[in-house]
Amino acid sequence: MSQSLFGIHAAALELRSQRMGMIAGNIANAATPGYKAKDIDFKAALAASQHGQGDADQAAKGAVLYRTPVMPSMDGNTVELQNEQLAFSENAVGYSTTLEFIRSRVDTITRAMKGD
Repeated sequence: MSQSLFGIHAAALELRSQRMGMIAGNIANAATPGYKAKDIDFKAALAASQHGQGDADQAAKGAVLYRTPVMPSMDGNTVELQNEQLAFSENAVGYSTTLEFIRSRVDTITRAMKGD
C-alpha cells in the first residue's frame, strides 16, 4: 500500500537514509588507515528498486560504489572530508525534500478523510 500511496518517494526516502549512514561512516573513518570511502549510486539504486529488482535495501547494496580519491593519501584512506561533507549536505537536502513531500501527502489524505 505504501508503494501506491507514496509512489517512488517511499523508496527514495529509505535510500537517502541509507546513503546518509554510509557517508557518515566515511566521515567517521576519515583518519582510519586503509579505509575505502563508499557511496550509493542513488539514481541506479532508485531505478533498481522501481523496476522490481528487490526492495530499497537490496537496491542500495547493489549500487554501492567505492570513491576514487582526487588526492590519494599515503595510508591508503580514500576519504576526502570536504567531498564527504558536500555529499552529506546534498543528500540531507534531498532527504528533507522527500520527507516534506510525504508529509504533505499524508496531510492531504488526512484532510480528505476528515472531509475538510
